[in-house]
Amino acid sequence: MGEEAKISELYKDYWDYMIEKNIEGLRNLMSSDYCLYHMTGVKQSADEFIEGLKNGTFYYYSAEHDDIVVSVDGDVATMTGKSRVVAAVYGGGKRSWRLQGDFTLRKENENWKFTSSRASTY
Repeated sequence: MGEEAKISELYKDYWDYMIEKNIEGLRNLMSSDYCLYHMTGVKQSADEFIEGLKNGTFYYYSAEHDDIVVSVDGDVATMTGKSRVVAAVYGGGKRSWRLQGDFTLRKENENWKFTSSRASTY
């Protein structure tokens, strides 16, 4: 499997883990300095984001992936994923979102890790 395909699978795992609330799985995908930029402009560390998953601030029901584009340059990569997500966030009701995630990654000990993600809609 090529590097691009590996990273595409990590993106799918990322969503599966959020839906399953698999905290250990998510942590294994993230670098120690991972940060998430929500479409609201809020910046969160991995710990803050994971706490939001645990306490119900973020609740993900499903994700259908429309497009995943990966670019690798040595030990760094970028990836844009477009997915139709059903979620309830920040106390709002369950609804469908067309979410785009723009991710950066780096290879650490032969494993790709997400270093950042920026959420928007498409």
